[in-house]
Amino acid sequence: MQQEIRLATFNVCNLAPPGAKLYDNLEPLSVEQYQAKVDWTADQLDQLDADVIGLQEIFSPLVLRDVLARSRRYRDAQHACAAPDPAAERLTPGVALVSRLPLAAPVAFRADFPDGVAMPPGSRDADRFARAPLHAQIALPHGPALDVVVVHLKSRRPDYRNGDCGDDPLQVAMANLRSLIRRGTEAVALRVLLAGLARDGGRRPRVVLGDFNDVADAVTTSIVLGGACCEPGREPAGRLYDSQRIQACQGGLRHLGYSNIHDGQAMTIDHILVSEEFNPASRNAIGEVLEVTYLNDHLRQALPQASDHGQVLARIRLYGARDGAN
Repeated sequence: MQQEIRLATFNVCNLAPPGAKLYDNLEPLSVEQYQAKVDWTADQLDQLDADVIGLQEIFSPLVLRDVLARSRRYRDAQHACAAPDPAAERLTPGVALVSRLPLAAPVAFRADFPDGVAMPPGSRDADRFARAPLHAQIALPHGPALDVVVVHLKSRRPDYRNGDCGDDPLQVAMANLRSLIRRGTEAVALRVLLAGLARDGGRRPRVVLGDFNDVADAVTTSIVLGGACCEPGREPAGRLYDSQRIQACQGGLRHLGYSNIHDGQAMTIDHILVSEEFNPASRNAIGEVLEVTYLNDHLRQALPQASDHGQVLARIRLYGARDGAN
């Protein structure tokens, strides 16, 4: 018997309550703007029609519940979202999960870096993710639980310090370097976290849904994958695979997918990574990635309520009892 599950990642772009001040250079949403953004986001969820969705830039569980209430397909879906920090002066963005499949264990947020991972001395939040990854176990039909990790790594936005001037080439370069170091350190922390899940989870398959703020070939993304610059057969334990590259659908149009436009250049910085259990080349495969698609028409329409990210959707076929798993 064949089964199919659909997984997606969706950076909704600054979904916060109306009137909430998020950044100095960003005006709060009016009530009308908020309503339009919630409606648009709910419609995008319905178009995705995925079983499990990882979301980024959710500023409050309340706004997520508003979105789900206005959707057609997710009103009764299970969901999880980090609560705002009561000590913070402003709301901060976080990741969230929406699932139409049952949860096999309570959802956990992994804010702290694993032991041995830290930013350079003097860095802000030297031992923590800027946005805590979410870990959930999802019950699969007729199979093991699925480890799902939702992430949002540090953006490319320059990390200026007090007194820095954007007109000074050195300060601009150093601010970009600080962002890269933060993103790279978070990638290392995520790799250690995922390796721990592979070690402790038995044969549970793993999926990472997220905004990596880097393309698939970037060093930071390769660190998370765990297989860069390794001889075949000697990859680190718990290696992951870019679902776009191992999908069964290998038509020419697959290379036209992208999830973001930066400085006029289309690129994919939102990824769905899967463990070997969804790679048909592995003897441990319990399924395979059939197709990866992108919902990105809105990126060129410049709708004020829309996200600046496209959504990524992966269809995965689970091998049935009659198929076997190699």
